[in-house]
Amino acid sequence: MRFTILLLLIMNIWCGTLYAQKRRPFNGILLELDGKPINRARVYVRTPKDYSLTNKKGEFGLTDIAPTDTLKILIKKKIFSIPVEGRRSMIIRLADEKKFNVEEDERLISLGFSFVPRRERTVPGNFISGDDLRRSGANTLLAALQGRVPGLNIEGSHGNEEVNIRGTRTIMGNSTPLYFIDDIKVPSFEGLNLNDIDYVEIMKEASAYGSEGSNGAIIVHTYLSK
Repeated sequence: MRFTILLLLIMNIWCGTLYAQKRRPFNGILLELDGKPINRARVYVRTPKDYSLTNKKGEFGLTDIAPTDTLKILIKKKIFSIPVEGRRSMIIRLADEKKFNVEEDERLISLGFSFVPRRERTVPGNFISGDDLRRSGANTLLAALQGRVPGLNIEGSHGNEEVNIRGTRTIMGNSTPLYFIDDIKVPSFEGLNLNDIDYVEIMKEASAYGSEGSNGAIIVHTYLSK
């Protein structure tokens, strides 16, 4: 009996250690050369679909960053490549694509997962550019999305649409996803001008937003926020 309990404790410690190694946090701050924070920049390593979006303070958080990785930073269609070079945190000051200053900060390391929650988007999504939506000839966002995303079903007339991303309905019959415009939750896309849209992200799983995200999310990114 004692042996079994001891074995379970060892396994729990071992599994916890592996999990911690896999989930090692990486905090960063993105600034202009004069120290002004850069908001809404996309920071990623392997694919633009798995990214962290900087907040108003320029903060971003990632996990699983290897010493040999290179951070890619997307700002207004410009991509900056920043080698990690073994650092465990980064304060990045950007001048242009080839001129930047990077330093590691022990205070950011000690913050642990502080910048990671709700900032790291690692859930598969679908991205539709504003140009593609405008080419549809539709007058509203939902009409322009119709038929463009696998599993996305829109029924009903303008203003009374029923939207379903996941293909399943809840017991209460509500399958409506969350709606966001530039990271601000909105009740509908009424009045949204298609000409203002940079791209739209469709998330079939939006657990980062809690139980409300169980039906997914439609996230609109506009040119106005840049």
